[in-house]
Formats: sequence, C-alpha cells, structure tokens
Amino acid sequence: MSLQIGDRIPAFTMPDQTGAMRDDASLLGRGPFVVFFYPKDDTPGCTVEACTFRDEYAAFTDAGAEVYGVSADSPESHTAFAAKHRLPYTLLTDEGRRVGARFGVTKRLGILPGRVTFVFDSEGRLRHRFTSDFNMKKHVTESLEVIRGLAADARA
Repeated sequence: MSLQIGDRIPAFTMPDQTGAMRDDASLLGRGPFVVFFYPKDDTPGCTVEACTFRDEYAAFTDAGAEVYGVSADSPESHTAFAAKHRLPYTLLTDEGRRVGARFGVTKRLGILPGRVTFVFDSEGRLRHRFTSDFNMKKHVTESLEVIRGLAADARA
C-alpha cells in the first residue's frame, strides 16, 4: 500500500553508509526531510539523481531540511558511491527492499526497483510524493519547492 499525503513515516531501522543503525524516530523533530529511493549506486540515472541532490544540498539545509538516499546496496557500496561523488547526505541500506515496500515503492515492469521521493514534515507526516523513472532532476526540484514552502509556513 502506498503512503498517502498526511500519513506518518513507516517504522524502520536501516544501516547507513558507516554501518550505524538509523531508525524513523531519528529523523523526526529536527525539521522537514526528504527520503529518496533509488535503484542502484553508481548507475547512470541514479548518479544523476544523487548528484543533483548533492548540488542542491545547501539549499535544502538552508531551508532546515535533511536528505536521505535509500537503495538496497550495501553500506560499503554506499561509502564508495558517496566518496566518489562527494555526496554530503546520508545513504541508507534497504536490504531486501522491505522498507521500500512499507513506503509503497514498487518495482517497474515487475523487476526493476522503483525511484520514488518522499517529503516529510518535522513530525514525519508525508507532505509530497514524486515518482519518475526518467526525470531524475525533477525529484530534486519538486522536493526543494515543497521544503521551501514548509520553511515559509514555519516562519509565518
């Protein structure tokens, strides 16, 4: 079942690229955040998406938000991917793609991992969801637009 706008972030625990365990509670209360699911480290489309989030990372943090990338790749693969492309945000390992399933990330054509981005407010409520397998940069632009809107609402 897919997450709907207003739903709370599903419970999870996943290792990050350092091997430290991260859970849903660790993301809450510090501001809005983006969780983007992508198919595989160091593939062409995923690299474009990851590097576009990197290039706009300061804009996300300036708006009080954090970014998390998620794939089924190992923490070691994430470490290499992050170092190679200077990714400043946390990458999480969704072994067996079980967490993605809780978010409602489905396979394309029944075999290829999905590419879906979620924007949550600081309480962990879903504010925006975007799915596109081919417009990687739009995952970033749409997320940043929503994050900026949340920041403006918080200032008002």
